[in-house]
Amino acid sequence: MKAASAKAKGRRAAVELQKILLRVFPDLKEDDIRVTPSGVQGEDLQLSPRAREYLPFAFELKNQERLNIWATIEQAKGHKKDPKHSPVVVFKRNRTPFHVCLELDKFLELIG
Repeated sequence: MKAASAKAKGRRAAVELQKILLRVFPDLKEDDIRVTPSGVQGEDLQLSPRAREYLPFAFELKNQERLNIWATIEQAKGHKKDPKHSPVVVFKRNRTPFHVCLELDKFLELIG
């Protein structure tokens, strides 16, 4: 796959995730959850302070057929600027739903 095609595939997934999150949190607007432009370092979704109240995460998004989950987790950890934000990996591949990877402690906190 060409680099431009791979970037476009990743952007499509980021826009899809943005729409899902805006549907789940109707109080938020499109400016509250923005897709990071391709080639920009850092989190794949830029969240406003208002969005951070709902989503205290540092998002790393992957839309790939094969994924090195450990390298991606480290990448997500590197994006974390605030200790209150948990790194989360959101990933999918063609014709599959999104999946999420986060630390067990954070998952237990969310469901507990």
